[in-house]
Amino acid sequence: MSNTTGEELFCPLLQKMREHSLNNNTKANLVVVCIHGMVSCMGILENALILWVIGFRLQRRTVASVWVLNLAMSDFLATLTLPLFTLYLYHSHSWELGQPLCKTQASIFFLNMFVSAFLLAAISLDRLLLVVLPVWSQNHRSVVGAWKVCVLGWLWAAINTLPYTMFRSVTGKQDGRYLCYHNFALILSSQANLDRDCKIRQAATAITKLLLAFLIPLLVIAGSYTKIGFSLRNRSKRRKQSSARLTDALIEPNKHEASGSTNTPTTTKITNIFLKTLPSTPSSNLTPSTLSPTTFNQTNQGLLSQSYTKMVTFVIAAFAICWAPYHIFCMIEVTAQYWNTVHIVEVGLPLATTVAFLNPVLNPILYAFSCPHFCVRIRQSVGAVFDGLVEEGGGLLAVKSIRAHIRRKSSKDVSLTIPGSPKGSFSNSKSPEIQSPVPLPQSSEDLTKNNSQESKR
Repeated sequence: MSNTTGEELFCPLLQKMREHSLNNNTKANLVVVCIHGMVSCMGILENALILWVIGFRLQRRTVASVWVLNLAMSDFLATLTLPLFTLYLYHSHSWELGQPLCKTQASIFFLNMFVSAFLLAAISLDRLLLVVLPVWSQNHRSVVGAWKVCVLGWLWAAINTLPYTMFRSVTGKQDGRYLCYHNFALILSSQANLDRDCKIRQAATAITKLLLAFLIPLLVIAGSYTKIGFSLRNRSKRRKQSSARLTDALIEPNKHEASGSTNTPTTTKITNIFLKTLPSTPSSNLTPSTLSPTTFNQTNQGLLSQSYTKMVTFVIAAFAICWAPYHIFCMIEVTAQYWNTVHIVEVGLPLATTVAFLNPVLNPILYAFSCPHFCVRIRQSVGAVFDGLVEEGGGLLAVKSIRAHIRRKSSKDVSLTIPGSPKGSFSNSKSPEIQSPVPLPQSSEDLTKNNSQESKR
C-alpha cells in the first residue's frame, strides 16, 4: 500500500523533483501566461466552430467528414483543458486546482494523444484502400463503418489512458508549490520493491506512449502513403503503355493505306473497334451515362479528394512535429532515474507539453486553409469553407451540393460542371432547376412529326 508507515511514499525521481526548486522569472512567466491564454481561447473557439460546421452544417455525411468530425471532437476536449494549464503557469508552475481536475486534465491530454494517432492511421489506411482496392471500397466503405472504427478508436484510447489516470496525483514540493504529476508509488505490492516498481512503471508508460501513440501510427501512415505512391506510379505506367498500344494500332492501318495495300475485313473490324473507343466530342466522355460506376467513382475521387488529401498531409505533419518533442523528453525522463538530468526534465517537459497542446489548436487552421478558394468562400459562408473538404461523391451528388450553395448564398454566378468534363460543360440532369444551355438533338421520329405539322400548315 502507499501509506504503510503513515507517511506517503514517492518514487526516487519524484522525490528529486519535490526537492528541486526552479528559478522563477516573474516577467517572463507573465508573457508566457498571456500567450498561452490567448492560444487557449483561440483553440476553443476554432474547434467549437469546426464541430458546429461539420456536425450541423454539412447536409450530406461522408466517410471523410466522420474522420474529421472525430478528430475535431478530440481536439475540442483537449483545448478545453488548456485554461487549466494556463492557471498552472500563472501560479508559477504550481497546481492549485486540486486532485480531481489534475486527473481530468491528464486523462483528456492522453486521450487526445491516443485518439489522434489512431484516427490519423485509420485515415491513411482508408486512403490506401481507396487506391489499391477501389471496387472493394465502393462496396464496403460506408459512413456506418467509419463510425464503428471511430468508436473502437475511442475505446482503445480510453483503455490506454487508464494507467495515467490511476497514477496521476497532486504532490507537494518543499518550496510550497504543488506538482500534478505521476506518482508510481501509489499502488505497491510491498514497500521493499519501491525502487524496482517505480523504474519499471516509469519505463513501461514512456515506451508504451512512444510506440502506440507515435512510432507505430507514423509507420502505418508512412507505409500507407508509400504504397499509394507506388500504386499510382504503376497505374500511370499502365495508362501510358495502353495509350502507346492504341496509337500504334491506329497508325498501322494508315501505313498499309499509304503503301497501296487494302484493308482486310479483319483489319477494318479492329480499326473500327479502336475508333469506337475514342470520344467523338470533348463533352461526351466522363459522364455517369458513359462511364461504369467504378470508373466514374475513381475519376471523381481523384478530382474531389485533392483538398482532403492535402489536409490529411498537413495534419499528419503537424502531429509529428508537435508530439515529437514531448516523447523525446519522456524518454529523457526515463534516463533521469540513472543520470542526474532532473533539471532538464523539469524545464523541457512543460515546454514540450505546451508544444503538444499546439496540435489541437493548429488542426482547425489546417482544415480551413486546405479548402480551395478559402478567401472567397469565407466571405460567402463559414460553412461553405468545409463543403469541398469532405465531399467524396460525384455526378448528380456534386450538382446537388452546388445547388445547395446556390440556395444558401443566393449566388448568380456559379459554374455548374461535372468532375472530369471540360470546364463549362453542363450535366444532363433532369432537374427543373438546372436546364441544359444547348437544346438536345431531336430524334428522327420527332423530326418527322415536326415536318408533317409544318407541311399541314
